Amino acid sequence: MNLNGSRPDTVVETPVAANEISTFADLFCGIGGFHVAAANLGMKCVFACDIDPVAREVYELNFNMRPGADIAALDLGMVPTADVLFAGLPCQSFSIIGNRQAFGDHRGTLFLELARVVAAKRPKAIVIENVRQLVTIDKGEAFRCIIILLEALGYSVTHKILNALDFGLPQKRERVFIVALDVPVDSFQWPEGGVEMNPLSAILEDQPHPRHYVSPRIRRARKQAHTAKETPAIWHENKGGNVSSHPFSCALRAGASHNYLLVDGERRLTPRELFRLQGFPEDYVLPETDAAARRLTGNAVPVPLAQAVIKQVQSVYEKATIAG
Repeated sequence: MNLNGSRPDTVVETPVAANEISTFADLFCGIGGFHVAAANLGMKCVFACDIDPVAREVYELNFNMRPGADIAALDLGMVPTADVLFAGLPCQSFSIIGNRQAFGDHRGTLFLELARVVAAKRPKAIVIENVRQLVTIDKGEAFRCIIILLEALGYSVTHKILNALDFGLPQKRERVFIVALDVPVDSFQWPEGGVEMNPLSAILEDQPHPRHYVSPRIRRARKQAHTAKETPAIWHENKGGNVSSHPFSCALRAGASHNYLLVDGERRLTPRELFRLQGFPEDYVLPETDAAARRLTGNAVPVPLAQAVIKQVQSVYEKATIAG
C-alpha cells in the first residue's frame, strides 16, 4: 500500500543523478523527527511506516501522508526506492529503563526487517538512531550483529553517541547514530556539536494550563527532598527516589512516571514544551492528549541532532558529485 492508501500496480521511480541525495524513506517513523530534519534540508519523503496508530495519525496531520503500518507486512514491491533510509528503531528492548533483552525481545529483531528493506531497495545511505545502551547491551553482541549485517549488505559503517545538549536543545538526551554508506565511510565526518543551548526559559510556556500542576502533596514531597540552586529548572526524580535539578531536562521517556520531570518541582511539562524539547517547530500539530504527547515525544529523535547527521551524509555525496 502506498502513502495515500491506494495500491498501484507499479511504483514509478524518478531517475536522479548518481550522487544526488534528495529522497528518503522514514521507517519506524514515529512522529517524524527525521522527516522534519530532512525536509529542513530540502529532501522529500517517498515512504513512511510505523506500527503505532496514534503516531501514524499525528504524522499524517503534519506531513499530509499516511504511513504504512507493520514493517514485517510490507510488500516491498510497493515501496519506492529512496536515496536515504532513516530508521528510529524501537528502543524498548535496548533502553536502560526497558527490559534490555536485546534480540531476545521481538522489538530487537525488527532490525532484521529493516535489513530486508535495505537488501531489496539498496539505498545509498542508511541512518539509524537508538538509545546509547544499544552499544553495550548483551556485552555489545546485538550492536556487533547490526554492524556485521550492514557490512554484509555492502555498506561501510560508522557510529557515534551524540547528545542533544550539544546541538542546542535543553535536554540531556544521548543517542547512538549508525551511518551506513555505499561509498567509503572515511569520507563521512560526524557533526561536532558545540551549539549554544537554547535556554530553558525559551522552551517553557508563560501560562500553562492548571491541569499540569501536581498536587500539593507531591509538591511538598519534592521540596522536602530537594532545594534547587537556580530557576527555571527541571526537577528529575529517578527510580530510586533521588531528586536533582538542572537548567535543562533529563531525557524524555515514553514509559516513565507522569511526575518524574517537574518544572521547578511544581508542574509537569506541557505537550508543546515536550515537542520544543525535541526540536519540533511551533506549527507542528500536537496529539489530542497529554498522555500521547508524553509517549510520542519520549520515543522521538531530536530534530537538530538528526539534521546535523543528515547534513553530513548529504555532504559526502555532494563532494562525490563535484569530484566526479
